[in-house]
Amino acid sequence: MARGTKKLTHLSGRGEARMVDVSQKRETERVAVAEGRVVMQAKTLDIVRKGNAKKGDVLGTARIAGIQAAKRTHELIPLCHPLPISQIEVDLAADTALPGVVVTARVKVTGKTGVEIEALTAVAVACLTIYDMVKAVERGMRIEGIRLIEKRGGRSGHYRSREQRR
Repeated sequence: MARGTKKLTHLSGRGEARMVDVSQKRETERVAVAEGRVVMQAKTLDIVRKGNAKKGDVLGTARIAGIQAAKRTHELIPLCHPLPISQIEVDLAADTALPGVVVTARVKVTGKTGVEIEALTAVAVACLTIYDMVKAVERGMRIEGIRLIEKRGGRSGHYRSREQRR
């Protein structure tokens, strides 16, 4: 392996996919924050903001979908550990400059492995829910920019994206 190259932990010595053994790790508080956005026309955003979508409360439904997705990440991503998540916050903010909705998820656990994938899954599913709820108005919406903003805890320590949050 080249110097400076990190080992892929989800591969065995023979290159086979495996679930990482975390049994020897210490339990620590771990927090991850992710974000993404749904870009849409201003008139579609107006429908979302006013709560006039035919399917109902777009932002409220997307928030619940994101929370539910974070809790079920291990059922969706094959090599993720099921985690006793202690907190999930999903924030959805209308942004007229996009125009669209910025979705941020913060997930916290005290455990032996991190919650980055749970935070990213929450954002992705919340964005997909927004799309689903207003696709009848606009099919050309874009889901973009889903990324990890910050993670704290665990052996690798603190990470913060160098890019500014929107």
